[in-house]
Amino acid sequence: MSSLNINGKPVKVDADPNTPLLWVLRDHLHLTGTKYGCGIAQCGACTVHLDGRAVRACVTPVSMASGKQVTTIEGLAETALGKTVQHAWQEVDVPQCGYCQSGQIMAATALLKENPHPSEAQIATAMDGILCRCGTYNRIRTAIQNAADELKGGAK
Repeated sequence: MSSLNINGKPVKVDADPNTPLLWVLRDHLHLTGTKYGCGIAQCGACTVHLDGRAVRACVTPVSMASGKQVTTIEGLAETALGKTVQHAWQEVDVPQCGYCQSGQIMAATALLKENPHPSEAQIATAMDGILCRCGTYNRIRTAIQNAADELKGGAK
């Protein structure tokens, strides 16, 4: 039995400690916003926050999440930063198919939490490895910069 804190709520899950966090979120807790992409931490579709850090849920055993705060895309809108990033995504019309977008948004939010005013190079580095089959990388970078500008009260 694992005791977790998911999106600010305590939950207990009966899962093998080595079960990937992704499958606990999707199959046990029915939080399906976190996507399965590759299963080997290469695509980033499964990105969640573990104590505020972006991690790949497909390779993170649920035992590593015990006693830590797990935030999924479903819980992100509960924060001002999450709302700001999601709004920027909508304003720029980032998604096409949308499959990778929860991972993209989770990585972008972790970046902006750590560095509220990233340079283009810092954005590129933080987002490297979150794959988008539709190729919306330019819009993703624009949305992140717009969110950063909004957070510091600047113009879009």
